[in-house]
Amino acid sequence: MVIDKATLSLEDTLFSGQCFRVFKDNSEEPVYSVISGVGKNAKKFSCTQSQLSDQALKPYWSHYFDMETDYQELKDRFSKTSANMKKACDYAPGIRILNQDPWEALCSFVVSQNNNIKRIMGIIERMCLNFGEVSEEEPTVHGFPTAQRLCEASEEELRAIGLGFRAPYIKNTALAVRDGLIDFESLKTEDIDKCRASLMRIKGIGIKVADCALLFGCHRLDCFPMDVWMKRVMATCYSWDEKTQCAKEAVSLFGPSAGVAQQYLFHWARHGGLEE
Repeated sequence: MVIDKATLSLEDTLFSGQCFRVFKDNSEEPVYSVISGVGKNAKKFSCTQSQLSDQALKPYWSHYFDMETDYQELKDRFSKTSANMKKACDYAPGIRILNQDPWEALCSFVVSQNNNIKRIMGIIERMCLNFGEVSEEEPTVHGFPTAQRLCEASEEELRAIGLGFRAPYIKNTALAVRDGLIDFESLKTEDIDKCRASLMRIKGIGIKVADCALLFGCHRLDCFPMDVWMKRVMATCYSWDEKTQCAKEAVSLFGPSAGVAQQYLFHWARHGGLEE
């Protein structure tokens, strides 16, 4: 069965700031590609939107694109909270929250600090080429580097691929994972405030990186990352101020899948929704 753009939009999902190993060619009907996974386990998916089907989404990719979740039910529920929320859901209805490897997502969002998406993508690709193992499934693909491999890299080597001031933060994060200070399985289930605090103990991980890693890497849909776009949209649409306890208020407003609502609002606002 063909999967329509309202159910899963490759453009809107892959280029919504969740992941960074994504590519699109310049053909009349573009081929979207994404690489996911660490080390030898890395996998590559390539498909045009019109060729997207149940058959194309083998089990790994069906899970990656979160096809088991009923997003229509979520959008219907979110849309009842405000007219602007309905606009956001209608603007890009095919956005889904990806099930990414938690280490890959955490490390990628540490790289993302004070950075633009094009540069983030370049740094991460160089990181994979320099420190990642070749995929057993895709011999032309390098997987995301393991935490152990980045622990072995010198700070100078990390700076050489463009990490700059982020190099020691990447090193700190890799060491924390290697030494068991970050337990990804616990991050998937424990109290969200406790999870956020656990990540923020690591130098170089602030609240935004922690929240993005939890939502996009641990599939914590009860997490609600805030940046300048989200602060504007929530102040405009829901009268939030700087004192709002974001995660708790968001879950109260949108339910336990508040992080999905966040992504619709973020994408809509970033593409001019607030200026309508």
